[in-house]
Amino acid sequence: MKIKSFLAKPFAGYIYKQIKKSRETAVEDQQSILNELVKSAAKTVFGKEHGFEDIKTAEDFSRHVPIRDYEEFKPYIEKIKEGKHNILWKGQPIYFAKTSGTTSGIKYIPITKDSIPNHINTARNALLCYMAETGNTKFADGKMIFLSGSPELERMGGIPTGRLSGIVNHHIPKYLRANQLPNYETNCIEEWEAKLDKIVLETIEQNMTLISGIPPWMQMYFDRLAEKSGKKIGELFPNLSVMVQGGVNFEPYKAKLNESIGRKIDCIELYPASEGFFAFQDSQEAEGLLLNTDSGIFFEFVPAGEIFNQNPVRLTLKDVKVGENYALIISNNAGLWAYNIGDTIKFISTSPYRILVTGRTKHFISAFGEHVIGEEVEAALMQAANEEKIHITEFTVAPMIAQNGGKSFHEWFVEFENTPTDLAAFAKKVDDNLRTKNVYYDDLVGGNILQQLKIARVKKNGFIDYMKSVGKLGGQNKVPRLSNDRQIAAELQTFVIDGSVAFDDHSVIQL
Repeated sequence: MKIKSFLAKPFAGYIYKQIKKSRETAVEDQQSILNELVKSAAKTVFGKEHGFEDIKTAEDFSRHVPIRDYEEFKPYIEKIKEGKHNILWKGQPIYFAKTSGTTSGIKYIPITKDSIPNHINTARNALLCYMAETGNTKFADGKMIFLSGSPELERMGGIPTGRLSGIVNHHIPKYLRANQLPNYETNCIEEWEAKLDKIVLETIEQNMTLISGIPPWMQMYFDRLAEKSGKKIGELFPNLSVMVQGGVNFEPYKAKLNESIGRKIDCIELYPASEGFFAFQDSQEAEGLLLNTDSGIFFEFVPAGEIFNQNPVRLTLKDVKVGENYALIISNNAGLWAYNIGDTIKFISTSPYRILVTGRTKHFISAFGEHVIGEEVEAALMQAANEEKIHITEFTVAPMIAQNGGKSFHEWFVEFENTPTDLAAFAKKVDDNLRTKNVYYDDLVGGNILQQLKIARVKKNGFIDYMKSVGKLGGQNKVPRLSNDRQIAAELQTFVIDGSVAFDDHSVIQL
């Protein structure tokens, strides 16, 4: 046994015990964190404006601090960028994490000296839980690849600024530096395809044991490796045993990734964001992600249907129910207060508190009152794909509002790895699945208000070409699963192979 894997075992056991202990005190830990956050920020500009000195309970907090999105936080961020101190949190942030917003353009999310351990230690803890549970520590002796954004940082108001993955790259522990690939020079390449070619050359002869990244970009890396070597990834890297992923639901990508590898390997799922590291997979045996309840973040949960109400119900951890869909609201030690991060989650367990990410508050389709969410479309498609042994590369869904008296429908843009023999039957199966999962959609189709869905086939690498065309290829960028408008759909038309398949009175119409 080599030294790194040998030393990892006792440390993994220690951390795993600590995490298991904290699972039992999650509600108490959340109250303690709220108290600490409010006390620490009481003399900041934000704290004084919102009466932090009078806040003693979660109920007080919800009365004093309204839910905000980035646009409403922007005036405070601008003051920080002007060089002012003690605005949202004591002192100034040590970084701005730069991220793209759907409505806000570029967002600058503060990361402070107090909040950086949340980002670093949570990723570490996920790996240590895996080691402790499975006994697999051998990967610590091999090479590990992290597909991330550039670690080069610019300055915004004197504060180092860059993508979260690039910021985190500066904090990888020294004992892992020798194992980390790609090298710094390669990681700094901005153009994704050029960077990917260099990563392939740098890693193809190495003893790769772990890969981490967003699934579509891991798949693109695997495809380039297979193209160059003519081998399955598992043959090329016989000691590859762990895949760490986050950013999107893994299910639509799992089958193709495993096929590219040629065998099943263990997967560790993470739920990181620029605003905080919210949850991680703590067990290979249990479903869902463990909510990070003891790491500087206070969580609130708003029933998803109320998130756009003026005064929505705000629940704390002790009040949540299994199976309900909630908008996730966070306050943290970087100075975000009752911040709507735009994600929806649901609890699949409250002992311990484990969640699934179900979608985005603004990524849904309700053009006709159906309020279809990401979790539902993913489940509907993957259920049909698994039954038909079809592999999906990527997909997105948009509404098509009929003109001149026709019937409206949902248009699905799907890039298939292997196209169904009977695309019409496959589309009907997806539609039936969605009707089962969403009663409003079922009523609209059953009531003859909506046509059944249509599938437009996207050409091979069409989504990659689309992302390239809009300047979002690589890094942490991902295709939204759902849109309530036609913007993405209109841009994807260039990459569609042929017309959609629709159903009308059980007959197939080729469009």
